[in-house]
Amino acid sequence: MSLVSVHNEWDPLEEAIVGIADGARVPSPDRGLFAIDYADDVQHLADIPSGPYHPRVIEEANEDLEGFVALLRGEGVTVRRPSATDHTKPFGTPDWTADGEYNYCPRDVLLTVGQTVIEVPMTLRTRYFEPFAYREILLDYFDSGAKWFSAPKPQLPDSTYRVAPESGPVLANHEPVFDAANVLRLGRDILYQVSCSGNEYGYRWLQRVLGDEYRVHALSGVYDGTHIDTTITPVRPGLVVLNPERVREDQLPPVFKNWDIIWTPEMADTGYSGPFPRGSLWMGMNFVMVNPDLAVVGETQLPLIRALEKHGVTVAPLRLRHPRTLSGGFHCVSLDVRRRGGLEDYS
Repeated sequence: MSLVSVHNEWDPLEEAIVGIADGARVPSPDRGLFAIDYADDVQHLADIPSGPYHPRVIEEANEDLEGFVALLRGEGVTVRRPSATDHTKPFGTPDWTADGEYNYCPRDVLLTVGQTVIEVPMTLRTRYFEPFAYREILLDYFDSGAKWFSAPKPQLPDSTYRVAPESGPVLANHEPVFDAANVLRLGRDILYQVSCSGNEYGYRWLQRVLGDEYRVHALSGVYDGTHIDTTITPVRPGLVVLNPERVREDQLPPVFKNWDIIWTPEMADTGYSGPFPRGSLWMGMNFVMVNPDLAVVGETQLPLIRALEKHGVTVAPLRLRHPRTLSGGFHCVSLDVRRRGGLEDYS
């Protein structure tokens, strides 16, 4: 039986991949990194603060990940980890060269839908070969009967990235390009954020690959930044957390028409290491559901914890000290591979 089987963001979790912070670094200056992550902070590409994160950041991040893993295993969840990688090694194509970043956020790299796992056509050149850290795990999933696809490797020419455009998207629509964290699964409805980390071609490719069994909804004009899971976080059928700075009531995806909404309260700032954060304050709403009644939330996010508890959700508050530095909360650093439950229609 396939070890991969997941249809939504909340059914009881049975298996997950959790990232590692080993060797994490800011890659060398690159047009894509500049356009997507640093154009608001620095004037020139060469000003990107490239290099390894402080050893304290890596040590504390790994300590916090181990605490998360311990909680999941205590709930009966099988947890796998990616292989450590030397991210300083250069690589490239005939058109460009780059070096790597980290294996901290499996949610960005792999998309699990039903019994299928997809290596996505990632936005940044610096993360081009990041799926290799999961190769042994993917082989196990394939041997168990899972479908394993790799999206067409994008060429990512310089014209892919528009640095601080006065109008229009940062990410060009030349070819399918998207991070897996641009996607949320709500049974037969799949939300796909069109933004600087996912383009229209990527949406069209995903809908065609998933087929008529799923309805892929392109969310445009909601949030142009990276990834959807600091904007929309489903809790269980009928309850969703939304970012009040990014989502207006008239922009609600139809699937949420009759759902209760928690408008995210003010976030506690966890701070960051280095001259610039890689993630916003809204990393605080990047939480993960272990089952429909149990959420893992950063321990500093007390207003959000209280809001969830008012809706009958039990919260496991855990320490996560560097979500803004490493751009990853509990949802980002984990990939749900198998959840108990079947494919349903929640709209």
